Amino acid sequence: MKRLLLLSVVLVTVGFIVWWLITGSDNARMVVVYVSTDQVFSEPVLRDFEKETGIKVRAVYDTEETKSTGAMNRLIAEKDNPQADVYWANEPIRAVILKQKGISTPYLSPNAEGIPSLFRDSEGYWTGFSARARVLVVSSKDVPGSVMDYTNAKWRNQTVIANPLFGTTTSWVAALFTVWGDEKGKEFMRKMKENAVKISTSNGESTTLVVNKEFTFSLVDSDDSTNAIRAGKPVRQIYPDQEDGGLGCLILPNAAVLIKGGPNPENGKKLIDHLLSPETEHRLAFADAAQIPLHEGVETPPDVRKIGEIKAMKIDYGAVAKKLQEIQPFLKEWVGY
Repeated sequence: MKRLLLLSVVLVTVGFIVWWLITGSDNARMVVVYVSTDQVFSEPVLRDFEKETGIKVRAVYDTEETKSTGAMNRLIAEKDNPQADVYWANEPIRAVILKQKGISTPYLSPNAEGIPSLFRDSEGYWTGFSARARVLVVSSKDVPGSVMDYTNAKWRNQTVIANPLFGTTTSWVAALFTVWGDEKGKEFMRKMKENAVKISTSNGESTTLVVNKEFTFSLVDSDDSTNAIRAGKPVRQIYPDQEDGGLGCLILPNAAVLIKGGPNPENGKKLIDHLLSPETEHRLAFADAAQIPLHEGVETPPDVRKIGEIKAMKIDYGAVAKKLQEIQPFLKEWVGY
């Protein structure tokens, strides 16, 4: 009986050791990342990381329907039992929200060196890389130069913009409110509506409507307009408000975020180092993503501008994240929900 009991204890112990070795080994070679950037652009970067490090990446991608919010909401729901190590956000506003809710944790990557302070959290809760700009895609020879042209009677019934309740248009409106104040921001939105702006479902649809000459211009993400031009469409791309003293255009970098209490924090840090590298920025600049490197000296194709050549809107992304949440009721009323 004693021998049987001893054998049982030995078998259980050996089984536990084998289980620990297998799961521990797998855990040591894995990282889990939630991704808001389009899979077609982000997946090759993650595959590069796997090849370079031997660390297996398990990626959970946002769907088109939940872009920019699905992964964030999942991270919020999992706050007490984190499943992800890293969040790859397609813009920094949601990364700031995760900081405010205590879901992320600081990490100062050595590859953050050289990235302008405007595009990273001072405490290391998120770091930006590979940005998009909010630009005007234009189908006419008479070129608008400012977002204020949305309120110009000359362009009545000729403009379109993506639904401001979703995606980067929400961030842009919130940024305007932080720069101008609520009163001027609401007045601008009211005048846009009075000027008969069309509301589309997405930046992609807005671009298509301008390409088809159904509308004269729209504010979209720079990758949308760049890809239309690369495809030979009869449109041009304008960086708005670039004059001295002008508002500047909104720059929205990707953001790398380390999740607090994630299962593989060291692998998460290694992945963030990879995302913030000049090599990753080079890949994303030459991909159809057409994204703007934030490190100086990274080679870009001729149609992707250098970050130093762009007059950026001077904003506090933390203030924009707060304002984004505050103005939701106003935006729902403005859209007509």
